[in-house]
Amino acid sequence: MKSIDLNSENNSVLPESKNPPSEGREAGIFISEKAKSKVINLMQDAGLGEDPSYFLRVGVVGGGCSGLSYKMDFDNEQKPMDQAFEDKGIKIVTDLKSFLYLVNTELEFSDGLNGKGFYFNNPNASRSCGCGESFAV
Repeated sequence: MKSIDLNSENNSVLPESKNPPSEGREAGIFISEKAKSKVINLMQDAGLGEDPSYFLRVGVVGGGCSGLSYKMDFDNEQKPMDQAFEDKGIKIVTDLKSFLYLVNTELEFSDGLNGKGFYFNNPNASRSCGCGESFAV
């Protein structure tokens, strides 16, 4: 497994948005067009763009002011209890426990003046801390 830190200074995870992702889709984890483009660029920069075994792994870990934090990496090892989804040609994988917190979440990317990085549009988050790095359900 080759782990790439997608949460570096130039690709930070920003606070989640309170806008729910598009209605009418099956339960899953989704990605916006802007986030898709950035993920493809990062995979190419890491030398993984031509290797179809790599995918985007997202998850939730304990920590942060509100109790839970997001994590993202590139991975090529899928575990037996992992949940896998494909949206806009990007394979997104998460562990079963994290999926309970991430169901119907959309990964987005912002490059605006108020912050640059990935953020999770998570309809399950009831609150987030002031810095936006963690959330609670």
